[in-house]
Amino acid sequence: MAPSPARTALPSAREQLAAIGRAAPAADFEAALRSSGLSPLRPLALEVLQVNVGKLCNQTCRHCHVDAGPDRTEEMMDEATARACVDALLRTQAKTLDITGGAPELNPHFRMLVVEARKLGCHVIDRCNLTILESGSQRGLAEFLAEQQVEVVCSLPHYRRLNTDRQRGDGVYEKSIRALTRLNALGYGVPGSGLELTLVTNPVGAFLPPAQPSLEAEWRRELLREHGIQFNRLFTITNMPIARYLKWLGDQRQPRGVPGARGGGLQPCRRSWRHVPDHGLGGLGWAPLRLRLQPDAGAGL
Repeated sequence: MAPSPARTALPSAREQLAAIGRAAPAADFEAALRSSGLSPLRPLALEVLQVNVGKLCNQTCRHCHVDAGPDRTEEMMDEATARACVDALLRTQAKTLDITGGAPELNPHFRMLVVEARKLGCHVIDRCNLTILESGSQRGLAEFLAEQQVEVVCSLPHYRRLNTDRQRGDGVYEKSIRALTRLNALGYGVPGSGLELTLVTNPVGAFLPPAQPSLEAEWRRELLREHGIQFNRLFTITNMPIARYLKWLGDQRQPRGVPGARGGGLQPCRRSWRHVPDHGLGGLGWAPLRLRLQPDAGAGL
């Protein structure tokens, strides 16, 4: 695989917010919620604890909104913080641990987090970039995930080589297909196995994705036909216009190219709001912290 492109300096958070404001001057999140009768937003009991264990990654993708890469070795969750996350699971009674990064598997405490969460009876999700399963430093990783019955949520830009390698670097598609084939061989994505394999795709460009149901049917057909690959479901997401992706929009002379912003992209829906993934989710970053828990354990952090 060709080496990933080097990270370049990004505008500050303040400069990024100003750029987004210029791209979508009329966007008003609070007003959209009020007009839909959804304001103020109120948290539910904590159901999912999402933990970002660091910014170290074996890839440098141009759309990455956390600016992860192989050189982010200092921004890693330490063991004490990882164990505090396990304690938070126990005390809040959250049912799911969702581990992300970077490439979360590169954190030396990743497997400890998985094992301890499973001991508590939690469902565990690994946000996997697929190529990490082909890394020599991660021998036995796929087998470990299967043994622990971890749901693998895999990011793959497209079912075609050109679009995937264009976003992530030469050779990423081939490694991703090998990793998916390996996961299938372990039972992932196979009906009745109990091993969940979820694919996540995001647009390769400054536009919104097509409708999810039709895209899932297309991916299911093409991956099975071309590679014999099965999966449980496909999620479509849009790139957050921050960090590398915001810089890319500017480099492409699309300063107004924040997808959906100028056309009133926020469309709240009362009927579906409870099914928004983040509604019962609490997030923790990699940095050392002291967790303060609400007296009523089910209420959250």
